[in-house]
Amino acid sequence: MTAFPNRQILAIEDDPLLGVHLKDHLVRLGFAVTLCGDGRDGLVLASEREFDLVLLDILLPGLDGLEVLACLRRRRHVPVILISALGDEQDRITGFSRGADDYLPKPFGMGELQVRIEAILRRVAYERGQPAPSSVFPLHFDEGRCDVRHDDAWAGLTPTEYRLLETFWRHPEEVLSKPFLYQQVLRRGYSRHDRSLDMHVSNIRRKLAAIDLHGVRLEALWGRGYLLKLQVA
Repeated sequence: MTAFPNRQILAIEDDPLLGVHLKDHLVRLGFAVTLCGDGRDGLVLASEREFDLVLLDILLPGLDGLEVLACLRRRRHVPVILISALGDEQDRITGFSRGADDYLPKPFGMGELQVRIEAILRRVAYERGQPAPSSVFPLHFDEGRCDVRHDDAWAGLTPTEYRLLETFWRHPEEVLSKPFLYQQVLRRGYSRHDRSLDMHVSNIRRKLAAIDLHGVRLEALWGRGYLLKLQVA
């Protein structure tokens, strides 16, 4: 079950098999799910009804997902996770620049989807001053102090390290390239001679080990980027 039962999710997905699979799985976790297969109809639903989160495919009939997102952002601030087979780096950057809260390339696992949904709902709960339920993983993110806690031990992250770990946490089991991380986290262009990112990752590893956190591993993939591996005990 999810730590956020009865949260209202709108899934705008035109693939009927995937749509039903998404809905069935999320309902079993405890979410309330509305399914829509058309971009224009999905925009109407998202604009007129209150949802806690929107799952939005990009390639949709009626109105494509990026257009839906742009229109929705002028009306509401509901969190949006883009889901798409268009998963290269530039597509993710375009999605984030249009206002997406997260980007999940197809194919993806339902466990990964749950982690990403709960990460966003936990952030929204914090922003609204609500107590956020604990994650399925034993790590608490505190955006106010830009740090993470395991049991009663704080890692002592810097703000940059916190943003970096949060980005990895929202993209478990996904290789994130260095250019993507430089733009999204360090907020500058990537140079292969710049070792800042490697230094931040090394510091995160050391600080997580110091608070005795197990089951979380940041792996470097030569020539590709970094990958966060999560193993629930």
